[in-house]
Amino acid sequence: MLFVRTGIILLIFARSWMFFTSGNIGLPVTVQKNLLPDSLTPGKQLALKYCTSCHLFPEPSLLDKKTWVNKVLPNMAWRLGVREKGYDPYTDIIPEERDLLRSLNIYPEKAILSNADWKKIVAYFEHEAPGKPLPQQKHDSISNELTLFSPKHIVFDDKQLPRTTLLKFDSPSDELYAGDAENKLYILNNNFEFKSAWNVESAPVDIDFPDNEPPRLLTVGSVSPSDQKNGRLVTFDTTFTVQYPPVNIDHLPRPVQFAYADLDMDGKQDAIVCGFGNNTGKLVWYSDCKISGENVLSYMPGARKVEVGDFNKDGKPDIMVLMTQAWEEVVIWYNQGKGKFKEKKLLRFHPAFGASYFELADFNKDGYPDILLTNGDNWDYSRINKNYHGVRIYLNDGKYNFKEKWFFPLYGASKAVAGDFDNDGDIDIAAVSFYSILDNPANGFVYFSNEGNFNFKPASLPDAASGKWLTMEAGDFDHDGDIDIVLGSYFHNAEEMTSLITTTGISSFPQLLVLLNRKN
Repeated sequence: MLFVRTGIILLIFARSWMFFTSGNIGLPVTVQKNLLPDSLTPGKQLALKYCTSCHLFPEPSLLDKKTWVNKVLPNMAWRLGVREKGYDPYTDIIPEERDLLRSLNIYPEKAILSNADWKKIVAYFEHEAPGKPLPQQKHDSISNELTLFSPKHIVFDDKQLPRTTLLKFDSPSDELYAGDAENKLYILNNNFEFKSAWNVESAPVDIDFPDNEPPRLLTVGSVSPSDQKNGRLVTFDTTFTVQYPPVNIDHLPRPVQFAYADLDMDGKQDAIVCGFGNNTGKLVWYSDCKISGENVLSYMPGARKVEVGDFNKDGKPDIMVLMTQAWEEVVIWYNQGKGKFKEKKLLRFHPAFGASYFELADFNKDGYPDILLTNGDNWDYSRINKNYHGVRIYLNDGKYNFKEKWFFPLYGASKAVAGDFDNDGDIDIAAVSFYSILDNPANGFVYFSNEGNFNFKPASLPDAASGKWLTMEAGDFDHDGDIDIVLGSYFHNAEEMTSLITTTGISSFPQLLVLLNRKN
């Protein structure tokens, strides 16, 4: 599940967390061939100093001049305490959020640098940035013929706007759980027919199905960017016959995903929660799934997804996590025993990278998990097409060092899942794009057929133009031995739907698009 975020490009707070570095890891950047004029050198030096106090240095080529000058740099100025006389950056923020932001000192009252120095930074970015966003690198065209899947439109509630926040299939019960931003949780059978609906505390974003216990449900608190802590992880008991102590962990900062493992090796499961937050967040685990057992790994915002595994083969479960927001990176927390963890950074990205999702799969069949990652979060101060957005594979060298092997540019890429969809023995990829208005809206879903040697053939189908796909689930829904896919549509507002109608001429928008695999 991916949530709307501010995509903070340059964030100044919690000075004790600052790290000082520059460069650009994992991303090719267009090199400026012209030498920097002497008059702009001080601006570059100041930019390196102040930008890298919070994240990797964002090269000017990442965005166009207009976006830098009119959108991103003004927000950075506020975070450095630079503002026009009499201007209050808190004016348009609701009181509850305003008080939180003031307590965090997000927009300092006292400027950290002079107006003259700030103007030098602006001049540097304005001079060095391209006039227009840079184009994508050359890539295979996306075919509009995809015969492997048969599409089926699903509507199970009378809603003006589809706003699907969760899709999760419980194969033992043959039930699909679909969450909605209007604080609803729907249960469908494996034919995608309505079974029941439940009112919940806030939008459902994740759920799991433990053996012999009721599901455990995560609710986000606020879909929109927020620093309020209204999320909750709770036992979802529809039979009201729980035999085990129910889980009830509240006061979570916009949590978006969770996992379970016995991290402290006491024979009881612990809960690991990604508190995405906004300006602050929380990557945290709870011993025995109790609030009193809280162990915080990081207060950084943007914890998106965790994978648990014994990555160093020492018999203890470790945690791999994708962090987004300004500090974009993939990190392993190695379990040292007795509740202690040691951090190792695997991949780091610049703050406009837009990391959105990852999962593990062994693409080269060497016995070590590789990383499948999407970056395309574009709901921030720079809502432009970015040539570095897309789907990526990072290969594991066997020592958990990762290097990019494959990249396919896809504007707004928000999620990708790996699986042998065509049953030929290798791993294919299904991906969705959510955050961009694509030239061809059907490319909001792209299937990559693995042709060998990291040659993936991209294809989509016309029905994919009938929604904005935020959520995706894969499974053998019809029990025929192959992997099917279901997409969940999410529209922020009616204007987005109107735009899609104008672009495509389509006037009917399902909540779900089911892609039944025809292989078997």
